[in-house]
Amino acid sequence: MSARSFFDTNVLIYTDDRSASAKQRRALDLVAEYRRARTGVVSLQVLQEYFVAVTRKLHVDAAIARRKVELLAEFDVVIPELTDVLAAIDLHRLHGFSFWDALVLRAAHQAGCSLLFSEDMQDAREIDGVRIINPFK
Repeated sequence: MSARSFFDTNVLIYTDDRSASAKQRRALDLVAEYRRARTGVVSLQVLQEYFVAVTRKLHVDAAIARRKVELLAEFDVVIPELTDVLAAIDLHRLHGFSFWDALVLRAAHQAGCSLLFSEDMQDAREIDGVRIINPFK
């Protein structure tokens, strides 16, 4: 069974990126696996970033992107609170992550995830019990 795992925005964007077919296939497989197992997690931030990126950069029609956000929201969705924002600021200060990456890490930790799928963060690094995995390596 798949461990409870958090999906960063970049992994979800690849599900729509036809110019990177190997990464697209891997991203689609991961999303499908974690939907079936009901162990996938995203945050409100990730859903927002996904919508903006695929409509602007990949020119996905907004109606299609909206529907995909609805489908991705079948994962558990973490909604940050003030304490999460403050903890993300501390992660940024202590570990040098961008604030937005730190907020993703915080959301993954708060949701009880052991894995965070991200292409943008340091592969195999572990922060607060969350191991970052680049699924495209």
